[in-house]
Amino acid sequence: MAMQEGDPLPDIDLDLPDGGTVNLKSCAGKPFVLYFYPRDDTSGCTREAQDFSAMIGEFDAAGARILGVSKDSPEKHRKFIGKYALTVPLASDPDGSALETFGAWVEKNMYGRKYMGIERSTFLFDASGRLAHVWRKVRVAGHAEKVLAAVKALPAA
Repeated sequence: MAMQEGDPLPDIDLDLPDGGTVNLKSCAGKPFVLYFYPRDDTSGCTREAQDFSAMIGEFDAAGARILGVSKDSPEKHRKFIGKYALTVPLASDPDGSALETFGAWVEKNMYGRKYMGIERSTFLFDASGRLAHVWRKVRVAGHAEKVLAAVKALPAA
């Protein structure tokens, strides 16, 4: 069962590009934006990371933390961050546990071929660590702005 609005942040560890880990449950305490994307260095994923990076100051000013997640390795994330001078933090979910928990690992269909892949999706948690808003099948254009507006619309903690 995928995460539903009102659910708490799950107790899942993700790998960071610097070799450390982050536990999602530890991200409670301020608004938290978690977005899943298919792959580093593809056009849509690059644009999305650049959009969130360009607005990181506005998310900070709104008191929110952001984390982008894919199955790519920490090393691949380091290269992706360096290539595009990204400021949005990224993490790796190599075993897909977070993807499964959030319902972002889905059957896809391209040119009649079915396969499993990551659905571009974003989850906004309020300061108490409860899921406040979900965006599925995200279209990149204008998405970071919509997420920031939702962060600003959250009730004060």
